[in-house]
Amino acid sequence: MEFEPTEDQALLVDSARRMVETEIKPILDGNPHDRPLSKAEMLKIFAVFAREGLTAPRLAVEAGGSGLKMLDYGMIYEQLPPVVAISLLSHEVTITRIHAESTQEQRDRFLPDAIAGRKICCTGSTEPDTGSDPRGIKTRVAERNGKLVINGRKMWITNGSISDIAVITCIGADPAAAAGQSQMRRIAIERKTSPYEAREIPCVGLQQGHLAELLFDDVAVPANNALGSTGDAARVLTVTWNVNRPLMGLSAVHLAQRALDAAVAYAGMRKQFGRLIGGKQLVQERLADIATAVETSRLLCYKALAEVDRGVRSNGLSAMAKRYATNACLQAISLAMGVHGAMGISREMGIEQFFRDARMLVVPDGTNEILALMIGRELTGIDAFRS
Repeated sequence: MEFEPTEDQALLVDSARRMVETEIKPILDGNPHDRPLSKAEMLKIFAVFAREGLTAPRLAVEAGGSGLKMLDYGMIYEQLPPVVAISLLSHEVTITRIHAESTQEQRDRFLPDAIAGRKICCTGSTEPDTGSDPRGIKTRVAERNGKLVINGRKMWITNGSISDIAVITCIGADPAAAAGQSQMRRIAIERKTSPYEAREIPCVGLQQGHLAELLFDDVAVPANNALGSTGDAARVLTVTWNVNRPLMGLSAVHLAQRALDAAVAYAGMRKQFGRLIGGKQLVQERLADIATAVETSRLLCYKALAEVDRGVRSNGLSAMAKRYATNACLQAISLAMGVHGAMGISREMGIEQFFRDARMLVVPDGTNEILALMIGRELTGIDAFRS
């Protein structure tokens, strides 16, 4: 068991940090922090991701990806500002799912531009009345005049408003089943040829990002855009979650680490009662708690990703990593705000933005309550979701 990164991993992390400082951070800093980036700016960022092999890290090299180990990917991902990390995650997960359930013709048609960062992808599963239980999906697909016609709404879709390709989970008739029987189906929709409406959803954090509602009103899609075998959509939808969840936790670690760095620096310069606050016992206790939350969260997320690399079933561990890291890091950032006193709630210091961004990470890929039930199911073997 090794806890130190290898030389190659250290080089990957250092390269990712330099990429962020020289190419991504200037774009974020050069645009308003409270409004979504333009698509043109996002395409600049995706061009950087593509050059670094981050747009398809889970695909093998022979399939056009970079074939990264998930632990290595996680160590790189942790260095990315969460607002673009979440966008990258939505994009590369969609690429992974298209590859997993498509024909070679579909891969040749959809993936080259997406992997090159010339087109931006998103996945749409959640709906206004449906979140963790996919059985409640209401978006319908029907075959009409040789086309697939889609009607419905999708909510909380990362990249939705800037997407060129959306992979949508629908309910539709199974041609191979008895008449009237429906199954979940996944359809790749190219926005240029099958336009759909997208509405930005203003949120408390990650405000330079793109969280949207997608509306489909008789959107006609070519029949050969249907992915996979009818009925296997639920299986494909779940295979990527064991990586997504610890990655989401590592975005929280990124924010908490920055808050810790800021709190340590402030404690070393701010004086009260004639001495630096860094010498006060209660301040040191807060710093110790923040540092512990960062370190434990990071290690748990790394372990979950390492288990994926080993091919071990990691459903419970991945849920645990995301649930623990997002909670612990949100609390750690709150403590860092306290170390800063009144400055902690000012926009000048930026700690409040860390807090708002971290709060956004609690919900995607399973709320804390759902993740707790997943962990409980792994421990007991009893499913609390269904009777």
